[in-house]
Amino acid sequence: MKSYLIISPEKKAVSLIKSSIPADHRVYFSDEIENAYPIHRKHNCDVVFIDLDVLQRGASQNSFSRIFRPFRESNPLVGIVILAPKDDIRKAVNMVKSGANDYLSYPIDSSEVRLVIETMQESLNQNLELDYLRDRFWKTEWLDLINTRTESMREVFKKIRAVASTKATVMLSGETGTGKSLLARLLHFHSSRSDDPFIAIHCGAIPDTLLESELFGHEKGSFTGAVRTKRGKFELAQNGTIFLDEIGTISPAAQVKLLQVLQDGSFNRVGGEIELKTDARIIAATNTDLAMMSEKGGFRKDLFYRLNVFPIELPPLEERKEDIPGLIEQFLKKLNAKHGKSLQEVHPKVIGALQSYDWPGNIRELENLLERAYILETSKILTPENFPTELFETDSPAALLPIDTTMTLAEARQMAVEDFERQYLKELFSRTKGKVNLAAMEAGISTRQLNKLMAKHSIRKEAFKK
Repeated sequence: MKSYLIISPEKKAVSLIKSSIPADHRVYFSDEIENAYPIHRKHNCDVVFIDLDVLQRGASQNSFSRIFRPFRESNPLVGIVILAPKDDIRKAVNMVKSGANDYLSYPIDSSEVRLVIETMQESLNQNLELDYLRDRFWKTEWLDLINTRTESMREVFKKIRAVASTKATVMLSGETGTGKSLLARLLHFHSSRSDDPFIAIHCGAIPDTLLESELFGHEKGSFTGAVRTKRGKFELAQNGTIFLDEIGTISPAAQVKLLQVLQDGSFNRVGGEIELKTDARIIAATNTDLAMMSEKGGFRKDLFYRLNVFPIELPPLEERKEDIPGLIEQFLKKLNAKHGKSLQEVHPKVIGALQSYDWPGNIRELENLLERAYILETSKILTPENFPTELFETDSPAALLPIDTTMTLAEARQMAVEDFERQYLKELFSRTKGKVNLAAMEAGISTRQLNKLMAKHSIRKEAFKK
């Protein structure tokens, strides 16, 4: 039996929504967010309808996602639907960007309610399928990686699940920075070879004269500098997986040897006559069109066909912007572990800017931007001041001061004041090198007032001392 929670003071709308829900399902009510949390925890509701005005009254100045979080902590698969007047549809859409699943406009229409419920059920079924795959297949340490809201990435993970247990050669294609090497590791560690070596080699980073030696090894004295016999990557990867990144860059001579490995698992060290065998599974990756290269003679056709047994194409970040909030959360966990801070939040302006950016460098660029901002940040949340200014630039002069119209005027004004205070203090302490007395004097306030502002914005003077 499904259960629904309606959070709204609009009695007519509540009654209409209830009448649109199947009679054998449970429906609960609340007129405030705080009263709704215990109801949801007790009954584990499948769908929560929230009135926009109620939502805005309960929202913190920094993030509406904080209101949604307690619902999802009790039930990660809960569907959240915003109820908003037609004049506030833009605000409702912004709520969806902040983590809601859908919205309905006042006056409520029964057919629209039923359609939203059906959509929620379809989404729930998809998430339950992914949950099933997690429970039955994906290893715990990889669950964050496969958590996606993008259909194209769901297809990628389905393909990896299908091919992981086989020995089939896999070709990963996609733009630079889309995560091909991480996906190769995901594939290996969910295969029957997970206890054997995973050997990665970036073909484009090794000179042609050394690549054959790296892949297949060499005998002592086979060329100048070969002072001892060296085992190659295919020997080291025996019974495991070898990942050949940027496969399109290898020389014609290396292509011939690689073709032989793919045909019968045999190869020779450079300068050697003894035939060696390998059972390594090959995963290749490229950011170029190998099919086109092979047509133009830049890559062997027979080798391309051998490598392209099971192709998987990764979409660019530009096509999976729904995943950006989740990726940010993953990277923050990683950065907290690496640098010892405890940042958990990102300013809404930053999230908006990151979701509007084109991402030519894809996920790698996102990770690098976040790490730079993380290192510079001295407060408890990642703020716009520590990101490149071009992220927030548009052709519209009005956009120079980002405004969140989902807030009340008082909330927006308060956020603007706090943003200004935070930036002012950072600039002030940068100039005075963290000296509180000097900073207070230049700001025209007492040291007591300055210390209160520092505590309010979690700013430490030590961060500015050189």
